[in-house]
Amino acid sequence: MMAQYLRIKAEFPDTLVLYRMGDFYEVFYEDARTANRLIDITLTTRGQSNGEPVVMAGVPVQALENYLAKLIRLGVSVAIAEQVGEVGAGKGPVERKVVRVVTPGTITDTELLAEREENRLLALSKAQGSGNQTVYGLAWLALASGQLGLTECSAAELPAWLARLQPAEVLLSADRDGGSDDGKLPAALLTAGVPLTRRPGWQFDTALGARKLRDQLKVANLVGVNAQDLGLAHAAAAALLSYAEHTQGRALAHVNRLVVERASELLELPPATHRNLELTETLRGERAPTLLSLLDTCRTGMGSRLLREWLTNPRRDRREARERLAALAVLQDARATGPLREALREVSDVQRIAARLALRQIRPRELAGLRETLQRLPGLRQVVPEGRDPDGAPLLAALHEALQPDAAIAALLAAAIAAEPAVLLRDGGVIAPGYDADLDELRAIGTNCDAFLLDLEVRERAATGIGNLRVQFNKVHGFYIEVTQGQVDKVPSRYQRRQTLKNAERYITPELKAFEDKALSAQERALGREKWLYEQVLDQLMAHLVALSELGRALATLDVLAALAERSATLGWRAPEFVTHPCIEIEQGRHPVVEARLAETAGGSFIANDCRMDSSRRMLIVTGPNMGGKSTFMRQVAVIALLAAIGSHVPAARCRLGPIDAIHTRIGAADDLANAQSTFMLEMTEASAILHAATEHSLVLMDEIGRGTSTFDGLALAGAIASHLHDRNRSFTLFATHYFELTEFPARHRHALNCHVSAVESGEDIVFLHAIEAGPASRSYGVQVARLAGMPGAVLRQARLALEQLESQQQAGAAQIDLFAAPLAPSPDEISPDEMNGTDRRDDRAATRPDPTLARLLAALDQSDPDQMSPREALARLYELRQLRHDLGDPSQRRRQVLKPSRLPPQTP
Repeated sequence: MMAQYLRIKAEFPDTLVLYRMGDFYEVFYEDARTANRLIDITLTTRGQSNGEPVVMAGVPVQALENYLAKLIRLGVSVAIAEQVGEVGAGKGPVERKVVRVVTPGTITDTELLAEREENRLLALSKAQGSGNQTVYGLAWLALASGQLGLTECSAAELPAWLARLQPAEVLLSADRDGGSDDGKLPAALLTAGVPLTRRPGWQFDTALGARKLRDQLKVANLVGVNAQDLGLAHAAAAALLSYAEHTQGRALAHVNRLVVERASELLELPPATHRNLELTETLRGERAPTLLSLLDTCRTGMGSRLLREWLTNPRRDRREARERLAALAVLQDARATGPLREALREVSDVQRIAARLALRQIRPRELAGLRETLQRLPGLRQVVPEGRDPDGAPLLAALHEALQPDAAIAALLAAAIAAEPAVLLRDGGVIAPGYDADLDELRAIGTNCDAFLLDLEVRERAATGIGNLRVQFNKVHGFYIEVTQGQVDKVPSRYQRRQTLKNAERYITPELKAFEDKALSAQERALGREKWLYEQVLDQLMAHLVALSELGRALATLDVLAALAERSATLGWRAPEFVTHPCIEIEQGRHPVVEARLAETAGGSFIANDCRMDSSRRMLIVTGPNMGGKSTFMRQVAVIALLAAIGSHVPAARCRLGPIDAIHTRIGAADDLANAQSTFMLEMTEASAILHAATEHSLVLMDEIGRGTSTFDGLALAGAIASHLHDRNRSFTLFATHYFELTEFPARHRHALNCHVSAVESGEDIVFLHAIEAGPASRSYGVQVARLAGMPGAVLRQARLALEQLESQQQAGAAQIDLFAAPLAPSPDEISPDEMNGTDRRDDRAATRPDPTLARLLAALDQSDPDQMSPREALARLYELRQLRHDLGDPSQRRRQVLKPSRLPPQTP
């Protein structure tokens, strides 16, 4: 037996092998020590090997799923070796073989999977592209639903793809595990904390991957699925499909659809955006309250999984969003949302049932659930509007058609599967009565068993005169006649003793022995017949596997649309409008998660705000007090844009959106000690990534940039970053800051505008109004916010005194910083090829841009009110105007001044 175990273990050296022995799964040697350490099962020893006791541990068969769940959560892969031979069929141990390998990325067991989350296996291949840039090929598979995908990306794009896919396990080539730079793991993988599995390098082969993809999809070439040019992704797919087939021990018949994703087609959502907008997890790592938890009122697990996919993979192209919005409009107009959601409540997870059917892991009650779902489909179709009229929804029409699978599937399940089948096939009672005559005959023998035993007992009591004689059965000794010790002398000679007890004797007779052989044989033959019939049913269902997969996708889509329609009606959302010109116009916009939390906890109402940005207003400088709502306002604009991109209604009275290709965010203060990045370093790293990636169609949120260093350093960087976003990126930007010097920005940059969140101060108290108003804020109210936080009174008094002194010193200063002076000429390595060739579009805009010094001179004049100025302030302003006039008259003498920060009065944009 141990020789057999060691042969199996040699095939799976890096996997924990659970070896079936009767009612237990055993682990031996180092595997036993590992299991003891990880899941705390007791170590024992038995026998010897090379003079040493064999260390072992075991788990009961009926408790396997519980222990598997613990091991998978720890990232451990497990090979399950079952008894496949007949006990006592020959000499030596019962034959065993590994029937499946369970890994974090290849789970298909319902008990181990999260119902509302997809479990993905990801394979990565790497190569050096043009310019010695690292390029990655990605292939991923959700085995439980059959979703297969491919893409290629740069090293900079890899973190965003990992955030989108959230894989449970990643496959890498074992050939690149050396000490060279090429063998180093991407930082995004190290920080993701995903189990990594090394596979032989020869499996990452481009030609092999293309062949396996063609065979899997049953196509002659990959042109039809738009995957012909993804050679690096083909290499990853080769390892991915080989590994999945290896772990399941069979072909993946349900994987028949490929999705090719390209970064240029998706709305870019970097990991920082996922985190800061709290799409699927809060900043504390919790699952609620998030945007997904607010949206997810789906009735099925497959609907919840699809909703998560829509939310994390929105498209730039508006076609899908328009189709979904049209479907939502029809559902609401027809008042079909409520009936549809009630009908979906009773629907089984058809996607995972189809996958488990393909892998031959489906259980009888899952087939019963599929049967009931198919029987309910006619009623479900009746509440789905067809959407065929000219103003209807083609998406709903397609879904309506998809809800008509072949009637033969439901007929087969109704005829073959019992009304309430057993949980496991080995328990019997799975095949319905009347489906198979031979099975019914074998079952009849067992059914008539009780009647025969009662009749025999009556006859034997009359024949022997033993009034308390009993005929009984148990699984250990079979059938027997029991007689108490006081009646033993009445036992006839035809009785044969079978067992002696303390107070009774048990006997067998030739008649009872003959019936026992027949009955027990009938039970075994009935179970064997039932297993054979069950396999035949699965074979017939396999012919309808594609139809079942399409039905699952249609039901999931209907579930998501119904959930979005319900959210829109319940929360008072409106349909967005899409236009071709650049703009973000939001009237009475609200942050949906904050609004819901306010309604639940505080019972208050959310203060809605407008946001208007277009080609002439691309940047808002947002100022105001802490706790005033700057971050909420910024985030709600991004959330509304994202909801519109997935085809959902939005929390606003009106919304018009132009093209958007990305949402970038730099919000909050945190460090990354594991990667030796301080709070400020992480802030600058994220800001740098935004400046390199953002385009004129991007939405950028910048919150309190430059606060992690000294005041002058931070102010200088904040001003330079704002200028770069305005002048070069030209993105739609919401720039929140407490640097009041930045309120000068709109005076020098024609596409920028000041706004602030309002607050009212009454004595030492402050009331936040949370309303966005035009113009800059006058104060930050930091001391008042500290008071609300419970800061000691002595600290507050000292802070107020220091603040008054600082403000008086600043007002007394005559010299000013020119934050937004014309930048120095860029070095040659900073000039793009387009700029060097004179073809950069920025040149045309720069030629028409007004002189910044003249703009500042005019602004200073507009802000000068002699009736309100003290003599000192008037003198300081006169010097400033004289200097500006001097600079304007002699451009060659202009220079950037590094003097004291200015504090200009508030201005109306």
